[in-house]
Amino acid sequence: MKLLGPFRNIRQLTVIGHDAVMTCLAVLASFYVRFEGEGLDQRWPMLVVFLPLFAFYATIVYSFLSLYRAKWRFASLPDLFNIFRAVSVLAISLLVLDYVVASSAFYNQFYFGKITIFLYWVFQMFLLGGPRIIYRYYRYLRTRHGAEMEHAVPALVLGRAHDAEVVVRAFESGALKKLRPVAILSPNASDLDQSLRGVPVLGDFDQLEAVVADLEERGLRVGRLIVTPSALAPEAAPDTLLARARRLGLPISRMQTLDEGGAFRLAPIDVEDLLLRPSVAIDYRRLEAAVGGCRVLVTGGGGSIGAEICERVVTHRASHLMVVENAEPALYAVLQRLETLDPDTCVEGRIGDVRERARIDRLMAEFKPDLVFHAAALKHVPYLETDWIEGVKTNILGSINVAEAAVACGAKAMVMISTDKAIEPVSVLGATKRFAEMYCQALDAELASGPTRLIAVRFGNVLGSNGSVVPKFKAQIAAGGPITITHPDMVRYFMTIREACNLVVTAASHALAPHRSSEQERISVYVLNMGQPVKILDLAERMVRLSGLEPGRDIDIVVTGVRPGERLNEILFAREEPASDIGIPGVVAARPVFPPLAEMKRLVAEVEAAMAAENRGAVFAAVGRAVTDFEPDAAVSARIAGTVSVAASGR
Repeated sequence: MKLLGPFRNIRQLTVIGHDAVMTCLAVLASFYVRFEGEGLDQRWPMLVVFLPLFAFYATIVYSFLSLYRAKWRFASLPDLFNIFRAVSVLAISLLVLDYVVASSAFYNQFYFGKITIFLYWVFQMFLLGGPRIIYRYYRYLRTRHGAEMEHAVPALVLGRAHDAEVVVRAFESGALKKLRPVAILSPNASDLDQSLRGVPVLGDFDQLEAVVADLEERGLRVGRLIVTPSALAPEAAPDTLLARARRLGLPISRMQTLDEGGAFRLAPIDVEDLLLRPSVAIDYRRLEAAVGGCRVLVTGGGGSIGAEICERVVTHRASHLMVVENAEPALYAVLQRLETLDPDTCVEGRIGDVRERARIDRLMAEFKPDLVFHAAALKHVPYLETDWIEGVKTNILGSINVAEAAVACGAKAMVMISTDKAIEPVSVLGATKRFAEMYCQALDAELASGPTRLIAVRFGNVLGSNGSVVPKFKAQIAAGGPITITHPDMVRYFMTIREACNLVVTAASHALAPHRSSEQERISVYVLNMGQPVKILDLAERMVRLSGLEPGRDIDIVVTGVRPGERLNEILFAREEPASDIGIPGVVAARPVFPPLAEMKRLVAEVEAAMAAENRGAVFAAVGRAVTDFEPDAAVSARIAGTVSVAASGR
């Protein structure tokens, strides 16, 4: 059945016919060159019978070695290598056949001969590879001519050769339309004075203005800059590059990475592209192996994190996805977003609140998920300091409901989305998330021999998520300022939404991996390696400059004071949590520290009783008996507020 794949349409039949004819021509040409007169006449009767059989055999070899799966317009070195393999197999087959024919049972002499077989190999390589290369070049010329006829905008590509070549190839294939790369600027000295697929490398980034002026003198008015990932690396000073582009009045686009869209296209540059360390590389085959074919349930699926998790799940080919969300507009929005992906996954949405135990139990019992991603949470620090009881209901009791329902329905894993604010917490958010982590960890330890794993993934600040600082600063800059920060020395870890959600699925894949070592047996906390934390003041100043403005002159930056529940630094692991290398690049894990499950259940009962009396002190006293490093937020806020006053007055 595998060999029937190439015979699905007329175009492939044409290619098969072409290759069969070229195979016959290669054999005839080798005999004609090698033999003359009588030698050729002696072999001709057998050759007439041999050629159709050999062409059929060659077609099977070509199919097996994937010659019919590659489009000629994209012919490349891997395709030529496949031709090399196929022709070599055919040549060896002729050699074996020649020795069989030369045996005493047949003619006692070689029918082909080594020279004939070598000639065949040369002719066959040329007749199979040549037309493919010629056709590709024809399509390239056609695309180029079409771009010139459509008055495609001349574009300048910025980046190292290996990145810039991707853009040039996209132009050749027609994926990049209405633009025409005319030159490349590379920060790599070894790329200078070279040419990539006919596009010259004219200089480095410092020569941007000179190159644009030189091209204009030649009649090529550059209309766009295309930056590659290497041009956005910190060492390339991308903010300076953007400032130069603005002075020249040139629009600038970035090359979208494959994991963002699955196909080549250009996208506008976001400030997030220039504020982070290089993105953590993700093993997508690992993720697809973990999620593919599974039934997945996501709580809080309408939020920014939950919606992205849903998209990751669909991308990695889960069989079924249930999106649970308590806000109807958010549920509608995420289902519409998933529908545009045209997924093979069967997707359904259900309205439900994780605080309602009976509802969550019923949904999980009906759906029977293999994996549960718990993204439902209340996360805004200032709001939870005021409405603390709502934070306890959702972040603690809601998480317990989801964890126990996942265990009851026999799920393979439940992944809880937590926060770096859960370590040595000073806020209601941090304390409630840490308590929920501990309950899940205690339940995981209690069920060590059971089918369900319960793990937590700690996020830093997620760029682009609802309420994150970058959209806030963007809005303040657009309004003319001022930008407000709470403390000049405050630092935070940052990660993209896509990184965060890939981390969630990666953690699930590791937790479910068989044959874990004894050291890794209790690992249930995962954190992305987010590099060095970023100073919020530096972030604000850089965003102002990236907008073409000057901080302090065009846009003021105002220190407003630390809000209740905030602190200057975030911590990824508690002092008692030993970090462990799990062999996954960019991901750090730890064995957690927690009270026994019976103690956690007793403390949950205390929390519920204190909540009934609306006694905040009693609630957090019970939480503090588990989360022993929880420092009362009022004292911390007062202490930091004093520091802010001194810093602000001295600035």
